[in-house]
Amino acid sequence: MTDTRVHIRPEIAVLPAYQQGRQAAADAFKLSSNENPFPPLPGVVEAVQAQTAFNRYPDASALAVRAVLANRFGLTPDQVHVAPGSVAILHELARAVSAPGDEVVYAWRSFEAYPGVVTVAGATSVQVPNRPDGGHDLDAMAAAVTERTRMVIVCSPNNPTGPVVTAAEFDAFMTRVPATVLVVLDEAYAEFVTEPTAVRGAPLLERYPNLVVLRTFSKAYGLAGLRVGYALGPTYVLDAVRACAIPLSVTAQGQAAALASLEREDELLERVAELAQSRDRIVAALRDQGWDVPDAQGNFVWLPTGERTTHAADAFDRAGIIVRAFGNEGIRISIGEHEAVETLLETAASLVEDLQMAPSDRPLR
Repeated sequence: MTDTRVHIRPEIAVLPAYQQGRQAAADAFKLSSNENPFPPLPGVVEAVQAQTAFNRYPDASALAVRAVLANRFGLTPDQVHVAPGSVAILHELARAVSAPGDEVVYAWRSFEAYPGVVTVAGATSVQVPNRPDGGHDLDAMAAAVTERTRMVIVCSPNNPTGPVVTAAEFDAFMTRVPATVLVVLDEAYAEFVTEPTAVRGAPLLERYPNLVVLRTFSKAYGLAGLRVGYALGPTYVLDAVRACAIPLSVTAQGQAAALASLEREDELLERVAELAQSRDRIVAALRDQGWDVPDAQGNFVWLPTGERTTHAADAFDRAGIIVRAFGNEGIRISIGEHEAVETLLETAASLVEDLQMAPSDRPLR
């Protein structure tokens, strides 16, 4: 019988769609999506509500946002690209530099969208296992670069495990990567980093002409629902990215919210500091309970629950803590409302003894 179905690329037909963190009931805490628990900064809602010309297209280039960011980082507006979230820029970058037969190197486990980004572009993923501490193995990543490599993604802090790449590690890595290979430093959680040795991408753009830095307004700035991210990098690379972008994809409301948020840096940093302090207290408490928690530098913590991940996630769920489970590897828990901390730690404490006694080839600690 003749197949009358539309032809779908085989690799796309088997590619799982991106799964966001599960929603929470009204009486539970959603700690599954690394969202900012604070409401929008003062003035942001008003700025968004003022954008009522829904019958008009937004500024396709988001020039006002790009100009402010360019001034902040000492760049020109052409060295800044704004898109609906930094993950959209990852898609644009992959399409701009890679094609079938090309390779993209990244650490694993890392941001769960990376495999889909590469596959949709038609390229091949080269996944390099993380170190035992959850950080990138940059030596192994550099060794994985071949003549077919078109892009390398470095995620710092790494989502979902938490550790950063240090400045020294990144510099050593960049000396080993050919100048013709694009290196993308994904800094979606950069504002939460308190480790003084961590790499900071923007100051390195002049030193490394094959570097693009990704940032977002979704996390620290709390604009996840408005989808605004940005890239910093060479003009010719970002021009190629703009050619791959979906036109008019950043709304006027998103642009207004980004501009209003950028005007309130002091209040933003206060909130970020509060979340980072809460994160550090949670990490310390979990380690005291016996959990082997990697260094956490984002707005989340990682529990290496291994083959007991589903069991652990269900226990948190029953306690009203909605977490993000990753196969048979572990659980990521976002730093949320203060009211959630006690329940989170009580549940973790009840789990650690249970899981340590459960038979498994993958120890908890």
